[in-house]
Amino acid sequence: MGLWNNFWGHLGTILHHKKLVRRYCFRAGLYKQGIMHDWSKYSPVEFLAGVRNYQGGKKSPNFGEKKAKGYSSAWLHHKGRNRHHYEYWIDFTLKPEEGLQGMPMPTRYVIEMFCDRVAASKNYNRDNYNDSFALNYYEKNKQHYILHKDTKKLLEYLLHMLAEEGEDKTFAYIRRELDWKKSPKW
Repeated sequence: MGLWNNFWGHLGTILHHKKLVRRYCFRAGLYKQGIMHDWSKYSPVEFLAGVRNYQGGKKSPNFGEKKAKGYSSAWLHHKGRNRHHYEYWIDFTLKPEEGLQGMPMPTRYVIEMFCDRVAASKNYNRDNYNDSFALNYYEKNKQHYILHKDTKKLLEYLLHMLAEEGEDKTFAYIRRELDWKKSPKW
């Protein structure tokens, strides 16, 4: 596949993903986050790496860059600028001997992370998608995640609800029960 095809393929994947996340964020009442989601993907460090390492729309170009270089400059840039990624919230504890830990994420960003995971599952699985994909991906990888216990609890609750009860009930719950305007106590 040529660079020009990669350009259009990668751009199309980003636009489709952003459209899905926007739709989910709007369903959750997060209008500004739905519009602003992943703007950093258009920055040169992320976009050009995405074009060079385009995976045919089947998985993230970050995997291709990691395979080629041993790390992904695009991912390092992305996670440091987008609060809906739990990696943004990893920091040292007050006791250096305890190392790194996940800090509590504000509810609005946990919801956006949930929307992002559902959209990514739909984007990369297209016609094969079902509501358990985001949960299955999370379960397969969760032993590697550094999440605050409250963030983990809410994310897992939403992923299980989606898998077991579907989108309509999950987004009704988010709109009705979650106060995303309130940040957790630090």
